Amino acid sequence: MAKPSEGPKMPKRVYEARVPVLREELVQMQVALQQAPFSALVTIAGDDAAGKGEVINLLNGWLDPRGVETHAFHASTDEERDRPPMWRYWRTLPPRGRMAIYVGGWHADALETPASAGRASFEATLQRLAHFERLLADDGALIVKIWLQLSKAAQRDRLHELADDPDTAWRVSPEDWKHHRAYDRRARLAEHLRRVTDQPDAPWHVVDAADPRTRNVELVSHLLARFHAHQRKHAKPAPAAKPGRVVTLRAAGLKRLRGLSLDQHLSEDAYQAKRDKWLGRLNRAVRAAAEQCRSIVWVFEGWDAAGKGGAIRRLTSAIDARDYRVIPIAKPSDEEKSHHYLWRFWRHVPRAGRVTIYDRSWYGRVLVERVEGFCREEEWRRAYAELNDFEAQLTGHGVIVLKFWLHLSAAEQLRRFRHREETPYKRHKIGAEDWRNRRQWRAYEHAVGDMLALTHRPGAPWHLVPADNKRFARLEILKTSCKRIAAALGHDV
Repeated sequence: MAKPSEGPKMPKRVYEARVPVLREELVQMQVALQQAPFSALVTIAGDDAAGKGEVINLLNGWLDPRGVETHAFHASTDEERDRPPMWRYWRTLPPRGRMAIYVGGWHADALETPASAGRASFEATLQRLAHFERLLADDGALIVKIWLQLSKAAQRDRLHELADDPDTAWRVSPEDWKHHRAYDRRARLAEHLRRVTDQPDAPWHVVDAADPRTRNVELVSHLLARFHAHQRKHAKPAPAAKPGRVVTLRAAGLKRLRGLSLDQHLSEDAYQAKRDKWLGRLNRAVRAAAEQCRSIVWVFEGWDAAGKGGAIRRLTSAIDARDYRVIPIAKPSDEEKSHHYLWRFWRHVPRAGRVTIYDRSWYGRVLVERVEGFCREEEWRRAYAELNDFEAQLTGHGVIVLKFWLHLSAAEQLRRFRHREETPYKRHKIGAEDWRNRRQWRAYEHAVGDMLALTHRPGAPWHLVPADNKRFARLEILKTSCKRIAAALGHDV
């Protein structure tokens, strides 16, 4: 973590000579960024009265506004409080080729954590922020974090200077003076925050903000230097991902998958007799969750033709259409590909009391993307921990996560494929890609086994459903969902 530079004030004539050069270099940086395979996130944080607003106004004045967005996080809205804390940061992330400037960043919220929350809560927040930045850096993002630092005496003088001028007095609030009186405590917290969240690919750069001209030149120079270093790092394209032989990482998952009995049977009469009872219970369970402001996330994964769509239709028949959304996950759009792969899932996390059903999900990273070579080995290997952390953030916020793998025998899949080809209104559901995926059965089987072994966690366990018999599978999903929701709410089924 770089220390603040110290020195005499920069003469005005020297500053004015540097400004045109810096402005030109900033614009050229933006032009180069548009063609770069990464996004740029610039955080301007620091002590009160250190000039954060002045610096951000300066950057917005020197940069082309069409290629940059500025985000400031105020008190959380109801929409934000209804979701895990990181949701409001994920939704602001810029796509590759663009820049975002953050006023205080996500770090400002951490420093304002009420003292009543306790040190443990503060430490957990810092770890969550560090993890967030690692995710983005691993995905290639340029993360530039600037801390504008003022000594206690310099802060006092700056506040008096602003307060004594009628044109700037409005910028000094009672809260600023309150923070000044607590300067030593806040400085210790800020130093600890920087130490915990300082990482090789997301380091803090501390700038002495006593002299505005020196501050501006050093900040812009650092931004340019970081950009050019990052650009050189990414000048050579990363090795292209390619499919390879899928080798099991954890045998326990594959054993569990292959050990599942698929010869379950449920007659139409038996299904009809039990279906309405469990649909009614599911309706009551979902409404009870809403009354407790608990949202529910269903995740459906399974073999092609395993019956995910039919199971979802039966499930939603028990839920008020105003309270749920079904998110079908297919090949990512250009917008989605320009962001971190988790971005498109974070944006659909439901509000408190609502339901989101993912028809396929974030597990594509360790299934189709792994098997087909759509991502590199280091990307899918680290994804298991990333997915566990994502779900831990959901469940930690009170979201009830229900994950189902619909398991099918190869023989039954073949029968359903042929039935689809022979049925006019089902032909749109079968294509060359389905047959190609079927030829990869063994590779997918190993990938599924690793998924089950490495992402089965107490708060978000995998439920394996025998799906050779559709009626049995649908009823099993209804029953398991009711029981899991009731257990999460502390109710009887």
